[in-house]
Amino acid sequence: MLRSLVLLAASAAASASHAQTPAPDTPRCAVWQRELSFAHAVEQHDAAAFAQHIETDAVFAANTPHPQRGRATIVEQWKPLIEGKRLRVRWYPAIVIQAGDPNIVLSSGPALLENLAPNANPHYTLIAFSTVWHRGTDGTWRVMFDGGDEGRPATAKDVSDFEAGRRTQCSSDLASLATMHGKPDGY
Repeated sequence: MLRSLVLLAASAAASASHAQTPAPDTPRCAVWQRELSFAHAVEQHDAAAFAQHIETDAVFAANTPHPQRGRATIVEQWKPLIEGKRLRVRWYPAIVIQAGDPNIVLSSGPALLENLAPNANPHYTLIAFSTVWHRGTDGTWRVMFDGGDEGRPATAKDVSDFEAGRRTQCSSDLASLATMHGKPDGY
């Protein structure tokens, strides 16, 4: 696995100069920006904006035995994260990919959960997430499915790598895949 990711990263880096950056109006780039907007809603403690990013019948924690079903339930379950009083979460897309259907796009990347308790251990947890976005008939991209791993305690270097890895623009560069979570096989 490690070798495959290193080779993938090397190949992506070598071809990056020949690859074109996707146009901002492509579904892939629209979802990239929408994912950033979704994360920003949580950072701003804006429950209404958070809800606007979610399909009415969405499923969160989709990869667990106890998924959260429906927008209202999801918003209620995320309330502590949206309020940001005891826990704070930040995330961004690292990979956004589209299959044949232009109305369905997958985004994935790292999320950093911060426990704000004075003696929290761990203080930071690094999580990998995946989100399936669906473009509605109104043209708006909303989350249909969301899930992530259980995470792991994050070191100071992990936190630094997380901060350094955030990109605000959609790009064809896949080299970030090899450095996700500060180690090649961490994603």
